[in-house]
Formats: sequence, C-alpha cells, structure tokens
Amino acid sequence: MSFLPSVPMLILCILCPPVVGGTDASEQNRPSGQPPNIIYVMADDMGLGDVKCFGKEKSLAQTPHIDRLAREGMMLTDAHAPVAHCIPTRVAVMTGRYHFRFSRPHRSGPWGFIYPQFNRGHATLATMLKAAGYHTAYIGKWHLGLDMPTTDGRDQGPGNVDYSRPFSHGPNDHGFDESFILPGSLDMYPYEFARNQKWLGKVNAQKGWSAFNRVGPAEQDFEDYKVLDAFCRESEKYIASRAGPKSPFFLYLALTAPHTPTSPSPKFRGRSRLGLYRDFLMETDHCLGRIVQSLEKHGLEGNTLVVFTSDHGAASYAGNLARATVGQYREMQKMGHFSSGIYRGYKFSAYEGGTRIPLVVKFPGRIGAGSVCDRLVGLNDMMATFAEVAGAHMDRKQATDSFSFASLFSRPTAPSARDFMICRSTNAFTVRQGDWKLLLCPGAGCHGKWGNSPARATAWKQAVAELGHRPLANEIRRPEFCQLFNLREDPAESNDLSTRHPERILEMGRLLDRVIANGRSTPGPPLKNDRRLDPLQDVPRFVLPR
Repeated sequence: MSFLPSVPMLILCILCPPVVGGTDASEQNRPSGQPPNIIYVMADDMGLGDVKCFGKEKSLAQTPHIDRLAREGMMLTDAHAPVAHCIPTRVAVMTGRYHFRFSRPHRSGPWGFIYPQFNRGHATLATMLKAAGYHTAYIGKWHLGLDMPTTDGRDQGPGNVDYSRPFSHGPNDHGFDESFILPGSLDMYPYEFARNQKWLGKVNAQKGWSAFNRVGPAEQDFEDYKVLDAFCRESEKYIASRAGPKSPFFLYLALTAPHTPTSPSPKFRGRSRLGLYRDFLMETDHCLGRIVQSLEKHGLEGNTLVVFTSDHGAASYAGNLARATVGQYREMQKMGHFSSGIYRGYKFSAYEGGTRIPLVVKFPGRIGAGSVCDRLVGLNDMMATFAEVAGAHMDRKQATDSFSFASLFSRPTAPSARDFMICRSTNAFTVRQGDWKLLLCPGAGCHGKWGNSPARATAWKQAVAELGHRPLANEIRRPEFCQLFNLREDPAESNDLSTRHPERILEMGRLLDRVIANGRSTPGPPLKNDRRLDPLQDVPRFVLPR
C-alpha cells in the first residue's frame, strides 16, 4: 500500500467561453449577449428511486415537476455525490474541491453549531460568479459551519450564543449578496432562520421534532412543517426581484427535504395516499415546481439554467413512521418503493445507493428536450460547469477536483472530461474508473446501525479471518479487504470480482494515491493538501497488529 506524502496543494485554472449549441424560440427572451441565470436546487437525502423518472417501476414517488424538468431537459444517469453524507458533499459542491483536502475545523459545536468547514477567502461558486458580474443568493440549509458570537467567550453551543449579534462565515462571507438560511438540517438545533447573517427572531424556546427528537434552542414560533414553504417564498421573491434588464443571477436553493424530520405541511399530508414519506416527496417536488413557475411568470425561463439534484442517497431510517426507525426502507420496499432504485445501499454507504443521485438539467436552446446522458459526473463538477456556462474565469488555485460537463448539454453521448471519480462513504474511499468500481473496504464502509450491510466491524473481522492473520500495512489492498465491481454488468454490486482481478485493485489504488498526493484530480502542477491523510485512517484499530 502506498503511503501518501503531504505535497503541495493545487487547484485548477479554467477559462472557458460560454457553451455553444442550437437555438430555439425560447432564446428570444434572452437579453442580447447576457450570460444565463443559474439556479441550483439541491434536495437533502433524496435517493434515485425517490424521483419517478429515475426510479421508474421501482418507484412509487409522485414527482411531476422533476419529471417535467427531465422531459424538457436532460437526465444524467451516472451522477454522484462525492461523499455519502451531508457536510463533505456540500463543501465539494461549494468549492469544487474534495472535502478530504481541507483542514479539520479546530473546534466543533453540536449539530447546527458546527464551526466553519473552510476558510473565508477560499474560492466558491458565488465568488467566481460574482466576479463574472452575477448577483448571487443563497437560500436554505447551510450546514457549512458558522462562527457565532457567544455569551461567555467559549465555544458556541446550545447555551452560549448571543442571538442579538450577527454571526460570521455564513453565505455573505463566501460571495453571496443575499442569504436566508437555516444553520443545519431541520432536525439539528438551533431552529431559527437568519437573513444576511442576522438572526430573525427571539430564540427563547426549546423544541425538537420527529425522527431523532433533538431538543434544543428554537425561535418561539418556529415550526418544522413551515420551512419548505419559507424557502420557496424567499426564492420566489428573489426571482421576482431579478426580473427585467438586470445582471444575471445565481440562486443556490438548498432544501431540507426529504431529510428527517419527515414533516410535510398540512396541505400535503395524505395527498399521495401512499404514506408520510411520499407526501413529503410530493412537497419537495412541489418546491421545484414553484421555482420553475416563478421563472415563467417573470419571463426568465428562456435564459436560465436550472439544475436539480440531491446531496447523496436516501436515508434507510426514513419512511412512513415519523420517528427514525431501523429498517424503514424494508417496509417501503414491501409496498413497492425502492428509494435507491436498483442500487445497493443507502446514505453513509460505499455502495452505489450512498452516492448515486438524481441529476436533471434544463437549459432552453442548449439542451434538447428529453435528453439522457450516461456519462460520469460529480456534484463537485458544478463549479467548472457553471464557469464554462457563465464565461467566468477561474485561476490556478480554484476547483481542483471539478471538471466541466457543459459540453454534454448539446452532445450527451460525447466523451466526458471526467473519466474517473473518487468518492467516500463515512469510513472508506471508493474509486470509479470506466465501468469499474473499487471499494477500499470490506462491507458497506460504514457502521451498520441504520441497516447498511455488511456493517463495518463485522466485515473487517470476517476479512481478517479469511486472511488468517492481522494484516500489515502493505496487505490492506489485498482482495480480502477490498471489493471490485463492474457496474455495467452488475449495477447492483452483487458479484465481487476482487479475487479475479487483484492487479486492477492495485492499479485503481495507485490512481487514488496520485489524486491525493497531487492535491488535485484535474490536470496541472501538484499542489498541497491542507492536511496529511493517514493511509490507514479507514482501517479499524482492532484490525492492525498491535
């Protein structure tokens, strides 16, 4: 096994012209020579099967607005979150850089009180587009960390935040002109909105919601089922404010659904006739519908790129019971609904269900209606893609792990700029190269608490037993400790080919080593990561020789 040196950190330089392609009548609404508006909508914990046009016969979801976007635009069927859980994916989307390259925050508060995940001044989607003349707004779940004034000068937390004072390291400090956010997920206190980094109400209550019932500081009138509507109303107001001959805009809308708490508003409860979870999916889908309708109302749809996706796969513990419950996915499967579609695993997992996500893109005049693209793309590719679409400049210290897929808009079967991708579960790296996928772990690469299997500890114990002794460092990439699948032949990852192709394990493992050591996955000179990665960090302590 290669040990990874700490080498210079890098980031990519991309200077791209606007995407070229066909034109249609919708382009008549475009201001002459103006780059397109960009709206990026990201759901939370929405699996591939939670969208009807992706899940097909494996899905009972009713998602007419996402399905319409797909009919009028493009479905990307091999799209991936870089990590199978929330915060690391959001860092990679915002910066075009893998989360594992950043230094760990020097402190951490609980849940929504986490500290900033990257430094102010780091290039983001917003700083890039703002420099290109865009007006920028962030609405929704933040969960990238904040620096809150405290009452006692110590670490921020449930009992020591001064809500009368503005916080820092929020969206406005990372390039957004306007913001309206919830600090973390909807089941993570504090439960309070903030506009332009100022708290809006009085945080004088203690509340908690279904699922995990995390009781903590809350604004006195805050209710979980009102949050999606609040984000939609703010988005509608923002779109209306940008109507007319103004500069192009970028809206990043980060929804809190269908992440737990599964709390559809009264308007949607019972509407799907298939239970609480499907009601919530309908309301999540309706949010996209409101955004598209607002664009149409103000004559902006002809010059707006709309992207809809999810931050990673579905949670196995979410379902028709409001409380987070082990095995809820099995109960939904009995009804005929598979949140991961045909794929194996869920949120947190190294299997496809953890990272493969729905991705739909609509761009009138540039994308043919009903297009389908099966090329490999990652959510960390948004920064390079938006740069190309907007004609924005990125210097050599930006977006180290972001490849533009804008060329696929007009030519969905053309070769992709990305031919490999590095992903992570909670406790393991995976490497995708062509049809092949390598899991650098036995089992699901995560704890089995919520149903992902084989559980991490169980799988490692079995692998050690198969080897016959505790492995040395240079034995960790033996077939006993890895899994190898051909996704074209076996999309469900049911046939492990690691023992047949040990040479491919080593080859793909060396690719991971190079990506880490070079500080980038894009072409260019090596740069330094912000921290050194321990090559044995994902191996449980009980596995290695004492």
